[in-house]
Amino acid sequence: MTLKEIIEILDATVITPLGDEALNVDIRSACSADLMSAVLYYHTPDSLLITGLTQAHVIRTAEIAGIKTIVFVLGKKPDIYSIELAEEKKISLLSTSLCMYTASGRLFQAGLPGCLYK
Repeated sequence: MTLKEIIEILDATVITPLGDEALNVDIRSACSADLMSAVLYYHTPDSLLITGLTQAHVIRTAEIAGIKTIVFVLGKKPDIYSIELAEEKKISLLSTSLCMYTASGRLFQAGLPGCLYK
């Protein structure tokens, strides 16, 4: 599923600038978590992180895990430092007004699987 499709499904707002190349990136799974240690354990390559946390450590966790896109739920948006860090690390940031459960459900219903358990 492309990032462009995900934006449409979640009716998401783009926080970081995205070019055509970023919009067409293929996302193969999604991980929903607020516990960053769980993200590090359960993530898979080319996955999307859905979270309610907006602090810089979420960006750093995504970088370590190789996650290229983060979706913030409940309309949350990170501070300017986190946005700049994400841009530096080439991590796309989105925000949706949906709760984590609904955002995850919509993506699953559209065919995006959850991250595989190890």
